Amino acid sequence: MNKQPLKALAILAVLAGSLTVNAVYAAEVTDVLKAGAVKAKAAKSAQNKVDRIADQTDGLLQEFKQVNKQIESLRVYNSQLDRQIISQKTMMSELKESIENATIIERGISPLMLSMLAGLEDFIALDVPFKKAQRNAAIADLYVNMDSAKFSAAEKFRQILEVYDIESEYSLSLESYRDMIDIDADGSEVEVEVLRVGRVALMYQTKDKSQTGAWNKTTGSWETLGSGYRRAVDQGIRIAKKLSPQDVMQMPITAPETAQ
Repeated sequence: MNKQPLKALAILAVLAGSLTVNAVYAAEVTDVLKAGAVKAKAAKSAQNKVDRIADQTDGLLQEFKQVNKQIESLRVYNSQLDRQIISQKTMMSELKESIENATIIERGISPLMLSMLAGLEDFIALDVPFKKAQRNAAIADLYVNMDSAKFSAAEKFRQILEVYDIESEYSLSLESYRDMIDIDADGSEVEVEVLRVGRVALMYQTKDKSQTGAWNKTTGSWETLGSGYRRAVDQGIRIAKKLSPQDVMQMPITAPETAQ
């Protein structure tokens, strides 16, 4: 029997078996590669999801931090508002007490102001008669304001004190002004230049300087002065109007009464 062909067949069988094994191995490798590719794709998808979740988490974390800051700011602001409310309640309580006290004070100050006005009115009536119309008008306005609801008690009191200050300044000032006075006490008024030296002397001089006179406190009337006072009164008028420098003036001043 010829053994060569058998040997060849054996070799072919071995080769065929080897090819089969290789084919199976190749198929397995392909499957492994495909499975690896699928896993890689799945891993990539999972990583993308993880990245998105991480981004979302980071965004939520930043938002959470921002909200926390706002909450802390609101907490501080609310705390400040609470302190302000406490302070305002204290102020309201103090204001309420002040209003109650002010009402009590106002009840007592109104009679005082009326008494001050009456005293001022009497004082002007007994004082030397300079600017009588102007001064009496000021008193009349004060009486009107006393009955007005437009002014507070404090404002009314301030207005009265202001008139008192004006009256006080008259005692220390020198002035000259035009006025109409009844020189002869016959009801006819003459335009004259009046010179006031504090409250110690009140004089007049006609426009043509032909007549000079002074207020006599004792008689309560005007009296004509001699020609010796004409120049002195004229000089006083010029000094009061700041037309001449200050100088010593000879004035008709009534001697003060001796105290008893």
